[in-house]
Amino acid sequence: MNVKQGSVTFLKVVVFLVGIAVFALCIYWMPVLTIKDLKAHPGGDYTLYPLLVCAYGVCITFSIALFQVYKLLTYIGRDNAFSELALTSLKRIKKCAFTAIFFLLLMIISLKVISAINEDDAAGPISICLMGILATCIITAIVDVLQKPLKHFLDEKLV
Repeated sequence: MNVKQGSVTFLKVVVFLVGIAVFALCIYWMPVLTIKDLKAHPGGDYTLYPLLVCAYGVCITFSIALFQVYKLLTYIGRDNAFSELALTSLKRIKKCAFTAIFFLLLMIISLKVISAINEDDAAGPISICLMGILATCIITAIVDVLQKPLKHFLDEKLV
């Protein structure tokens, strides 16, 4: 196994482990935290549901993006890094990033509405959402930087 294959395999393992962590978050931790919150606020507090929808939306979108990264690493491992398939994976990763930003913005709006209703301060959760948006924007910029030369290369190859 050469160095390139070792690096690709290592990155695939990392992506797989991150995927397992996201799956565990969606399947175990979010329902447990929801049940604890519902027990703490009996009487039908429905303000948690928009936040859960946004959180699950971000997790599902992130999982799809991780799968596309795994596919992209597979293409790189098979020496198909400069292919139409790799370009398609990069486009899907970028769409997933924009969708995650959309869900995070919805979460910020929900937090602002909930904090106005409950007269709480939602600065902490909103700042975490803003950091998530910043990180997603950085990832989108990196994907865009990778996508442009690849598209240019494929356009020249076809001509």
